[in-house]
Amino acid sequence: MARRNDELAAVIAETGWSQPVVAAAVVRVAAEAGIDELLGVTRSHIAMWVAGTRPRGRAADVLRETLSRRLGRPLTLAEIGLANIGLAGNASDTVTGSEWDTDTLTTLVDLGRNSMDRERRRLLTGAAVYSVGGLVLPRDPWWDEAPQRARSRVAGPNRRVGETEVRAVREMTDFFARRDQRHGGVDGRTALYQYIVDDVARYVSGAFNSEASRRSLYSAAAEAVYVAGWMSFDASQHEAARRYFTLALKLAAEADDAPLAGHILRAMAHQAIDLGHTRAALDLATASIERKRYDHATPRERALIGVVRARVLASDGQKRNAIAAIHQAETDLGRAAAGDDEPQRVWFFQEASLAHETARTLWALGDLDGALSHFRASVRLRRADSFSRTHAVTLGYMGTVQAGQGDLEAACHTWSRALDAMDGVQSGRTREAVVTMRTTLSPFRSRGITSVSEVDERARAALRRVI
Repeated sequence: MARRNDELAAVIAETGWSQPVVAAAVVRVAAEAGIDELLGVTRSHIAMWVAGTRPRGRAADVLRETLSRRLGRPLTLAEIGLANIGLAGNASDTVTGSEWDTDTLTTLVDLGRNSMDRERRRLLTGAAVYSVGGLVLPRDPWWDEAPQRARSRVAGPNRRVGETEVRAVREMTDFFARRDQRHGGVDGRTALYQYIVDDVARYVSGAFNSEASRRSLYSAAAEAVYVAGWMSFDASQHEAARRYFTLALKLAAEADDAPLAGHILRAMAHQAIDLGHTRAALDLATASIERKRYDHATPRERALIGVVRARVLASDGQKRNAIAAIHQAETDLGRAAAGDDEPQRVWFFQEASLAHETARTLWALGDLDGALSHFRASVRLRRADSFSRTHAVTLGYMGTVQAGQGDLEAACHTWSRALDAMDGVQSGRTREAVVTMRTTLSPFRSRGITSVSEVDERARAALRRVI
């Protein structure tokens, strides 16, 4: 007879959920990850697992992820009594445990191996459960030793690498970053992935003209991989994004580029808080300002790192600290000036971006009036033609706040503008905005309200074209 899984029972009790609610949450996570075989999970499955039956296939990882989200902290399989059951039944506690120990160049080259098995393909295309456990960062010695690990790496047979290659990588990265702002992360990201595999990996494995050239190339490579991660995040391919962010962070550490590491950690915190992982997001946001990552950054990058941290603090209920972080971000951005020697990666962060993130922070604090005011400022200040995706997302959020205030007509007007801005955008985040519109409008569909009917029909049509 199977031994009752008391660890799982205790964790479920901690969530405050009943077994039917756990089952429904597991189905939601499975649907988000595209794991069709788990869409039929019911209360009976949860009861059997608590009674001691071992989940099959990917169920253990999905269950762990579901409970981690609810509790706001990463859980291991051992903590829910399911040690030695991993993704697809592998005998491992996590698929990400060795990521920090795997050689960076090996990981980079592995992205393009034609011999990838189906599981690796599934992971890299994002159809895997977002691993909260993979967000646990290595301790200080790992960061201290990272540059030396890179310097001691044996160069491959490729040509010598210098500033020409660095400029090439930066130009390509900038192209895709700007394209992402206009068209979203779904469209074009596979082309960037292929460039990283075909060219960036070859440069990283080359012989460098100097240590300065090596560091510059590693930083450029880190930014390219980071943009690939950001595009995956925007496409709602969350596990793929997390893995690209992790690889980018390793490259930044090996370049000894503290501000770039802070920039990437900020993106990881952004993703984690969007997915509801408050504790992991707080750890990442804290790390983004440590080890000179904030201190050595330019004022504009400090503002970006700081305002995302403000939203994380707000989500953690730290109102006073969140407001202080907003004020500091405003001060930092105010110190940025034309002609500053700024990294190209912060080109997009202007007053409109600060207003957008400030609005999201105030929203998390329950200040709907303040959030609405800053969303309006963001819309007013942004060049919509260059930032179509972000413009559409901002308007989507703004409409949701208006609906939350009970002003349905204003919300419909704003959402109509959001749908206009989505023309030509392929983005998971814009799709999520459309889903939110329809969900919010669902109680009003049968009431004969013209504006509701018009926006709901447009939103339904948008879901057919927005991937």
